[in-house]
Amino acid sequence: MRSKQSRRAFLQSAVGTSGAIAVAGFAPAAGFAQVPRFTLKYASSLADTHPLNVRVREAAVSIMRETKGGVELKMFTNGQMGGDTDMLSQIRAGGIDFFPIPGAILSTLVPVAAIDSVGYAFKNYAQVWAAMDGELGAHIRGAIAQTGLVVMERIWDNGFRQITSSSRPIKVPADLKGFKIRVLTSGLWTSMFKSLGAAPTSINFNEVYSALQTSVVEGQENPLAIIKASRFNEVQKYCSLTSHIWSGFWFLSNGPRWARLPPEVREVVAMHINAAALAQRQDVAALNANLETELTARGMTFNRPAPDAFQAELRKTGFYAEWRGKYGEAAWSLLEKYAGKLA
Repeated sequence: MRSKQSRRAFLQSAVGTSGAIAVAGFAPAAGFAQVPRFTLKYASSLADTHPLNVRVREAAVSIMRETKGGVELKMFTNGQMGGDTDMLSQIRAGGIDFFPIPGAILSTLVPVAAIDSVGYAFKNYAQVWAAMDGELGAHIRGAIAQTGLVVMERIWDNGFRQITSSSRPIKVPADLKGFKIRVLTSGLWTSMFKSLGAAPTSINFNEVYSALQTSVVEGQENPLAIIKASRFNEVQKYCSLTSHIWSGFWFLSNGPRWARLPPEVREVVAMHINAAALAQRQDVAALNANLETELTARGMTFNRPAPDAFQAELRKTGFYAEWRGKYGEAAWSLLEKYAGKLA
């Protein structure tokens, strides 16, 4: 096993200034010529073109090269293996080997995994990465590990979430009264939108486009990168930049399958996956800087609601107090350490 210092040096050189994952000149670990071939299945509900899947594909190439063909990562994107809840069951059962999952969905198994998605908690990325690469992220990873799943060290960026609508822009909390909106299967998110007067409905991601197209729901909420990649602009007129929730993807592996890999293989896979996560964060930031202009050109109308009124409404309805009680003082104090006082 390499020292911590050499691992850190590799991680820095792997990401580089451009964000691309580089392996040229990196000597494979001794013994890889004798490693048998492992075929590992990666599944995601995201579009093939989403920055997360683009970076995983690059990591797969780097892993294959460094292990001299010893490890192949087969990718199943665009919801080929089902919805996120289905894939959570599959990775626990060993049907798939790797799966990036939003904390809100993982919270059905690990409740504290959704605490990063408390409404209007994080104000910017500086707060997000300090928390998720710091004590709050470590606390969540510890809880995930207790389930027998393996979680990579770096969380991937899903982004700040924005509300789109076919009927009206969301400017103030009152605009959400009775608003039919698709949300992830998450008690936290459903609770937040109900506290704001909306009518949230849980629908699997691969069914969202048709639900919007047929007006089963009026709107949905996702980061701009997903709104573009999923072509929601074709069935939604308005995009309100509410930034009401930040969410990320925890990169999971099936525990028994991971344990069966030789230690040197696990080391290489983890390093490339974590390096790819850092590069993907840069991709999402660059993409978000241009997406408002691009989606405006495609016919969407944007507005920027002030967050204070929404946060005040959540405080008034007891939303923060309720979830502080559910998560407990230890986890909640870590959230407020980075996000500031909420309840």
